[in-house]
Amino acid sequence: MAFKKISGNKPPRNTTCQSGCCSPASEQSAQSAATSCCPPPSPVTVAESSCSCCADEPAPESALPACDCCSGEAAIAAPAAKPCDCCTPAGAEQESTTAITTTSTFTVAGLDCGDCAAKLEKRVAALAGVVSAQVNFAAGKMTVEHTAPVADILKAVKQAGFQAERLTAGPRRPEAKAAWWTNQRTQATIVSGVILGLATVLGWLNYSDTVLIPLYAAAAIIGGYSAAKSGLYGLRSLTFDMNFLMTVAVIGAAAIGEWSEGATVAFLFSFGNTLQTYTMDKTRQSIRALMELAPPEALVRRGNAEERLPVEEIVIGDIMIVKPGERVAMDGIVRSGLSAVNQATITGESLPVEKAAGDSVYAGTVNEHGALEIEVTRIAADSTLAKIMHLVEEAQAQKAPSQQFVDIFAKYYTPAVLLTAAGIMVLPWLLFNQPFTPWFYKGLVLLVISCPCALVISTPVSIVAAIGNSSRNGVLIKGGAYLEQMGGIQAIAFDKTGTLTHGRPVVTEIIPQDEKNEQELLALAAAVEKWSEHPLAVAIVEKAKQLPVQTATNFKALVGRGAQADVKGQTVYVGNRRLFEELGLNLKQLQEAMVHLEEQGKTVMLVGSAQTIWGLIAVADTLRSNSKDAIHELRQAGMKHIVMLTGDNSRVAASIAKNINLDAYYSDLLPQDKVATVQKLTKEYGTVVMVGDGVNDAPALAAANVGVAMGVAGSDTALETADIALMADDLGKLAYVINLSRKTVAVIKQNIGFSVLIKAAFVILTFFGYVDLWLAVLADMGSSILVTLNGMRLMQKLR
Repeated sequence: MAFKKISGNKPPRNTTCQSGCCSPASEQSAQSAATSCCPPPSPVTVAESSCSCCADEPAPESALPACDCCSGEAAIAAPAAKPCDCCTPAGAEQESTTAITTTSTFTVAGLDCGDCAAKLEKRVAALAGVVSAQVNFAAGKMTVEHTAPVADILKAVKQAGFQAERLTAGPRRPEAKAAWWTNQRTQATIVSGVILGLATVLGWLNYSDTVLIPLYAAAAIIGGYSAAKSGLYGLRSLTFDMNFLMTVAVIGAAAIGEWSEGATVAFLFSFGNTLQTYTMDKTRQSIRALMELAPPEALVRRGNAEERLPVEEIVIGDIMIVKPGERVAMDGIVRSGLSAVNQATITGESLPVEKAAGDSVYAGTVNEHGALEIEVTRIAADSTLAKIMHLVEEAQAQKAPSQQFVDIFAKYYTPAVLLTAAGIMVLPWLLFNQPFTPWFYKGLVLLVISCPCALVISTPVSIVAAIGNSSRNGVLIKGGAYLEQMGGIQAIAFDKTGTLTHGRPVVTEIIPQDEKNEQELLALAAAVEKWSEHPLAVAIVEKAKQLPVQTATNFKALVGRGAQADVKGQTVYVGNRRLFEELGLNLKQLQEAMVHLEEQGKTVMLVGSAQTIWGLIAVADTLRSNSKDAIHELRQAGMKHIVMLTGDNSRVAASIAKNINLDAYYSDLLPQDKVATVQKLTKEYGTVVMVGDGVNDAPALAAANVGVAMGVAGSDTALETADIALMADDLGKLAYVINLSRKTVAVIKQNIGFSVLIKAAFVILTFFGYVDLWLAVLADMGSSILVTLNGMRLMQKLR
């Protein structure tokens, strides 16, 4: 779930360097200043402004590009620039108009509520020098375009009650996870709970208020300090989040003498936040798990030396040595060695794939046996695994339709309940002469109930879990909207070539006549066709690669008919029916076999001399082994209409459609015809999915409600164009995605229904006096945790 706010602030006009290196604060903290004005070089991050004109003594002209707070390599590496005059009145004006905008990404710890994420985004966007801020709640990250110092952004995040850390460029490494008991909020929760438990026991033993009240107050202060700090800071920007509401409830309870209730509210809220942070963190493990797949270093051979280097130092062209049992650190091509590589992390394939010289391998995959020497073809930051991680994070940030509905509902729900709570607090007392305390208490209860945390979190937690699930199973879903749509599709259209079929012709039958056997016939045809680049010729040569190579001379391509060449002093012809009819040969004996093969959608090539026909060879683009099973699984998933779109002729299309039991086929289609067909299906069935190769079928994929590209591992274009990408050539994943989509939609509906029902029930019960403050907090935090746990069920593989 992402929120985006565009601030109206322009870059600030300062009389100091934009980096902040000349301010008094920086003199007190040289380390902080150095960090702010000298970020590490990055291909995606523009370095902040630097200057050397603010020192007590003017620096030599040659040293002007370096900032006076930098030293060593940082100063030397600073880019050359003309001297700045940001400390003069004229310079101040110039700086305000030429400040460089930097884009920084931060990890945000403790982000456990979608509503809180929206409030944080609003606060950061309101800072001077911030152009825009976008919080990705699902990934726990924040992206900020700014001219303001990074320190100001970190300070604002900390004041909001969260901890932020700026990400550096390059491949990301999984952060070290601290033990749960070392977290300050967790420690405060434990201490608050112990004090509250002690006070409760002493209360049962009839100790006086002079003993109990200080204990309750201590429990409330310790348990509610973080929430109060964040809530009161939010009050400055008029953002009334759950922290503020809980703070008001605790103070209000103390004000009317309900110390035990106030302490219980503070403790339960802190405890609920701790549990919710933990459960949300578990749903984000899909990204962290991907990060941990690629090793941080690799054994590299440079010249005659072998050394283990961090992946950041390995460049394109380096030779990696991957031993049995090791993970591949970077994308590359095998240069020597033979092994099987487990690619399940990328493609979702259950069995290892044999790899030899010339084959591609991907970062994060496991070398099963045999050593491989791999030439690096992509730096770590551009690997297929890195791109998948980036696209998964983007997908998790996109709002699904149900989530947009929830956000609109919450937008009006919270203010309405706030106004109602305020009215309940004072109107009965002012207008109807009712006692103040009980109605004020009911208003406090309604304040607690008004927070829509469970409702807001109900959708994104489910989407995050489901997208993480699919990515681990070799399916990349580009957003919650596509995930939801897949569950409601009524029709699906397949491209033929490269989707239902392998996309390359292979020899399927060899039928010799009396003079030659199968091997002799194939060897003669291959001797002629090895000089041709035609796909049919390539198929024959591939089939004959295990046979002895025969020498052919005087090769000649016969356009539209075939080819000829001399083999062992005899002219051999390989071609179609027309070629041999022109040679004057009688085809009657082979007519029945040729018609039978052609009716199956196969291309028949005859082999012979000028005097006789030695036999025929049939070539076809064969179906994938799992195409028929995939169609059957789709029907079991409830698909109403399954069709095939192809540019091939109707005879070939009819044969394939009959073989795999399709409902219909459309043949002889140009790209624009495929688009028109998809649009026609959409009008007839409402929601249509198009499955293709992601590149050649791009127009039809775009025309469908959801475009699915298959076999896109290593293909950047296909990864970008598809709405859903099957990393391997496995059509069986389609039924899995449909079932996952339907389960996700069901879980989202359960979460929304449960959240709304709990809110409605407690609002009604409040008016009848059946709800206490602590019970309201327990219901609010409990419902948030329950919907999170329910959403986390989608992280498990479907059976």
